[in-house]
Amino acid sequence: MTLQQDDQSWTIRDLMKFSINYLQRHGFDEARLTVELLLAHTLHCQRIELYTHFEKPLSREELKSFRSCFERRLAHEPVQYIVGSTSFMGLQFVVHSSVFIPRPETETLVEQVIMFCNRREKDECLEILDVGTGSGNIAVSIAKLIRRVHVTTIDTSTDALSLARMNADAHGVTEGITFEQLDVFGPIESGVKTPLDLLVSNPPYVSASEWNELQPEVRLFEPQSAVSDREDGFKYYRRLAQIAPLLLRPNGAVVMEVGAGQAEQVEDLFKESGFAGLQVIPDLQEVPRVIVGIWRAGQEG
Repeated sequence: MTLQQDDQSWTIRDLMKFSINYLQRHGFDEARLTVELLLAHTLHCQRIELYTHFEKPLSREELKSFRSCFERRLAHEPVQYIVGSTSFMGLQFVVHSSVFIPRPETETLVEQVIMFCNRREKDECLEILDVGTGSGNIAVSIAKLIRRVHVTTIDTSTDALSLARMNADAHGVTEGITFEQLDVFGPIESGVKTPLDLLVSNPPYVSASEWNELQPEVRLFEPQSAVSDREDGFKYYRRLAQIAPLLLRPNGAVVMEVGAGQAEQVEDLFKESGFAGLQVIPDLQEVPRVIVGIWRAGQEG
């Protein structure tokens, strides 16, 4: 790629046209959005301002900064890590390479949590557990968008918990969230306020055999422990099906994201643990994406 200041004076229009075409020729998806995000990040402006200042020339330093970002993207680093943030449920979240990047399909999970909470009596604060918080996108969105809830969010990563706290603080919901460094495979009861009304999770569900087939953006840059269980893809669901009956109050629920092709087997796991009224909710791409189940006390086993 040639973006040398000595070669020519680059305006926003020229740079966008060149960069979009370059990405398209090299097989990158969402080329226009990528260039908009990188250039807005470089110029510290909103994306719409790129189009209202089309003829603005870039300084030498601005061009150098954009070129650095662009080359990182050419190496398949996710745009979200390059610009340091992403949008989720209409909210902005800081992200870095120690956490999984929030995906649009996970919004389906949060929408189901909102629907569940809206059906409940609000005389008391609902207790929710978020397993594997990462950037905190699920916990923060719940605390921001739903009244009278308290979220306990757990993760084994100190970096993830620190970032989740930062995002919670940015959205003014720190008081509604408790952050605990806990392993879901350990004795988590001691760190979680029970009984719970709701257990939510978007666990690592990519199997070990699928890991090497993932796109380089995920495989080379996102933390493997947040994406894959390094086994068959169902390790976390088996554990959640085991502990959920111990943590939930009667008529409490689980809301979990699942990978493509996993819904039926995960649904069976929770049926065997005594959950009833199980539903499989598709995402906007019509992929079965979220499992919702109600805990009926006395039906375990």
